[in-house]
Amino acid sequence: MADGITETQPHLKRVLGQRDLVLLFVVAVFNLNVLPSIAANGGVTIWLWIISLVLFFWPQGIAVIELSQRYPGEGGVYLWAKEVFGDFHGFLSGWCYWTNNMMYVPTVLLYFVGVSVFVLGESHHGLADNKYFALSACLFLLLVLVILNVVGLGVGKWINNIGGIGTFVAAALLMGLGVIVWMKFGSDVTWADFQIPANPRFVLNSFGVICFGLVGLELASVMGDEIQDPARTLPGAVAWGGVLSGALYIGATLTLLIAVSKSQISVLQGIVQAVSHMASRVGVAWIIAPFAFLLSLSIAGIGSAWLGGSARIPFVAGLDSYMPAWLGRVHPKYRTPYAALIVHAAVSLILVLMNFWGSGVQESFQRLLSLAVVLQLIPFLYMFYALIRIALEPGFQKKRYGKGTLLVSGTSGFLTTISGIALAFFPAQQITSLLSYEVWMIGGTLIFIGAAAFFFFIYGRKKQAARAAA
Repeated sequence: MADGITETQPHLKRVLGQRDLVLLFVVAVFNLNVLPSIAANGGVTIWLWIISLVLFFWPQGIAVIELSQRYPGEGGVYLWAKEVFGDFHGFLSGWCYWTNNMMYVPTVLLYFVGVSVFVLGESHHGLADNKYFALSACLFLLLVLVILNVVGLGVGKWINNIGGIGTFVAAALLMGLGVIVWMKFGSDVTWADFQIPANPRFVLNSFGVICFGLVGLELASVMGDEIQDPARTLPGAVAWGGVLSGALYIGATLTLLIAVSKSQISVLQGIVQAVSHMASRVGVAWIIAPFAFLLSLSIAGIGSAWLGGSARIPFVAGLDSYMPAWLGRVHPKYRTPYAALIVHAAVSLILVLMNFWGSGVQESFQRLLSLAVVLQLIPFLYMFYALIRIALEPGFQKKRYGKGTLLVSGTSGFLTTISGIALAFFPAQQITSLLSYEVWMIGGTLIFIGAAAFFFFIYGRKKQAARAAA
């Protein structure tokens, strides 16, 4: 595996089968919480979904299968970039992958709070705006997710699986109600809604968010040492997870557009809002609470998948001495990277607290999401360019795909990823101050990349020098 990991260091348990991986992909890739912010820009986003599925998602599947077989092991995007481009690029790729989730997990926790209050009935909907209730609910969910993942993926995977099943059922219910409403009442959506608007500025941000919504196939390879027979298990799981996630995204977006006017979609509660509207129209308002419960399970699964998966990055970096060595500690009983999990959870909780005293909830959500998009997509630049570099090697040897397939998918994914990063700097319609937004985006990106350089070139080299002297 990586240079700093030796046979004397503890190994993780292989507990993930193909069914577990398919459900993990669905729960990690198909995130209902990003749909409202995308659908709020209208029917034109359907074309963006199709473009992203062809130019970004399909190449991503090829890259994950090819690179995971060429460079098997724990670390995923960290390991691949390190093997192909060198230590610093591997560290920067893993760092961006991890720190993006520091911001994304808090948005998941807040989204869980906003949805879960619908389970308690209409009289309790206002609890989502109560800071003390919201903080308590976030803390409780975060604590449960950490405990389950520390106990081990053999246990923690079940909340991922339950979340995957909850996602399937919630999406099916959402789209089923949409079909019923469309058949009984028709729809106000016209062909004009699918055309490019006169002012496409707000739509541009959606393309980066859509690419962000389609990441997740690489998550299993981050946990490569915990997959049963990965060479046989991973390709089929990637194919099934990709097809199901793409179909669910397009169907759910169309349903939102049919159910709710794009000007009325809330970026935090748009899904429950749409179901409430449709259920009331067809006389099944009682279904709102069960739907909110299923959606809450789905959101909890999303939080578990990204918390547990991305925590493997500082775990491997700790083993490589580019971050404090104690981050590479494995629990003596459960054989899980408990130190990295606890640190990730602590930082996420701090960001939740900061979010409460920041700008408005919807604007804060969108700002966190946009910066997460930029940081999340940086590792994919490395991943797609790795395909190009491998294909152009003089002594190219076929592993899973031929040279032509690697070149086409690598080039397509690389150019699409660059576009997604650039367009994320265009503000969404929830942003009230353009200057503040650009300072946040540019400053945040530079700060996180600068922090990666600090840990690698200063902290990491000091640690390696001390270790060499010893």
